[in-house]
Amino acid sequence: MNLRQLSAHVRSGHLDTVVVALPDPFGRLVGKRFRADVFLESVARHGTHGCNYLLTVNLEMDPLEGFNVASWKKGFGDFTLRPDLETLRILPWQAGAALVLCDHVKPDGSLVAEAPRSVLRRQLDRIASKGFTCFCASELEFYLFNQSYHSAFTNGYRELQPSSDYRIDYHLMQPTRDEPLMRAIRNGMTAARVPIESSKGEWSRGQHEINFIYTQPLPMADLHVLFKQGVKEIADQHGKCISFMAKYAPTEAGNSCHIHISLWKDGENLFAGGKRRPARGGKKASGAASLAQDGSKLFRQFLGGLLKYSPELCLFFAPTINSYKRYQPGSWAPTRMAWAVDNRTVGYRVVGAGKSFRIENRMPGGDANPYLAFAAMLAAGMGGIKENLDCGPEYSGNAYVDQALARLPASLPEATELFNRSTLAREVFGSEVVDFYVHHARLESEAFNSAVTDWEKARYFERI
Repeated sequence: MNLRQLSAHVRSGHLDTVVVALPDPFGRLVGKRFRADVFLESVARHGTHGCNYLLTVNLEMDPLEGFNVASWKKGFGDFTLRPDLETLRILPWQAGAALVLCDHVKPDGSLVAEAPRSVLRRQLDRIASKGFTCFCASELEFYLFNQSYHSAFTNGYRELQPSSDYRIDYHLMQPTRDEPLMRAIRNGMTAARVPIESSKGEWSRGQHEINFIYTQPLPMADLHVLFKQGVKEIADQHGKCISFMAKYAPTEAGNSCHIHISLWKDGENLFAGGKRRPARGGKKASGAASLAQDGSKLFRQFLGGLLKYSPELCLFFAPTINSYKRYQPGSWAPTRMAWAVDNRTVGYRVVGAGKSFRIENRMPGGDANPYLAFAAMLAAGMGGIKENLDCGPEYSGNAYVDQALARLPASLPEATELFNRSTLAREVFGSEVVDFYVHHARLESEAFNSAVTDWEKARYFERI
């Protein structure tokens, strides 16, 4: 929707509010609501202001110390929130409301480097300088519960009730119970220009997956964060709640955010090669052997970079304490660095053919910030091209049990220190960005280490 269309909706009385939002370091949306006429008269042209502490708070909105970008010492001033009018859209699930996403901007008009949209923009500029365009898509999994957010909170998130009674991967029976909500999500998102391809039941009880139609990384990340915000609001309107936690229960599968990616130039998929061969490993559709396509040299270089650098960039795929509880053998989440065609035990799965030939990254969870995850994939892949790396032979077998393969970090502190020491990260993101996200992660680890958990009380309260 453009400003002329917005103005017409405002004059007709259809819209009266514009949500001015920006993604914070955790990938959640924060911002303000403006009267639509005020947005048209002022904010659309000049932006608005937000306290720069929004980049330095934790999930509880506590201001944190030790950041260069904003601090008590500097007085917690303002950054400009500059609307990206390409993101302006109606929110069908909110009465009379539209939304626009913003960039964080300094007083001199330059982007705030540490802001997630800025991190991704920098990597997109790097690939554009080589004449490349990227297309990608994310697949989000989530759990649906038959409680409201408020009731789940007041009960301490105990005795959560998944919306199905048993595992529903590809099932049509029990997910039909959820269809009023899932239909509202599919139709509402499509009306908000968040094009949904499909929805399905996933592996565990109450678990669902939504797939987006692919596009370029910045709009895809924008669609991703808007989707997460929107489905929570729609679920709440239906008296239910949704969680994108990477691992909400030890006995249930984690929530993944598989990312599909390819590089293009002049309308051609640069990853695609010409030869087709039988695929090996993983699940296959019954009745026919699947075929795989050999990738180009550029594909092999890009994938080689992903394999080499993903462990040290894992902080951008798995940003929370909880993220690393998803990485368990036999869990559908990878634990080792390998690639294969149609094999779900490896970190990188190669799928598709021709223009759809692409790499699937199975490492990120539902808690990933998509701007950072996409940026990390581009940084690693372009590193592979620059260094003329090769991905090596396709892996065959069960990567979970192969101790010879490089493993992913096992915890947030381990991932944080790998990221902090990464020469590639400092070269392509800049030290100010690396230091910013390292400090956030260290503070999150400190907060967890000082917490007293239910597990500790059950373990030690009486028996120690």
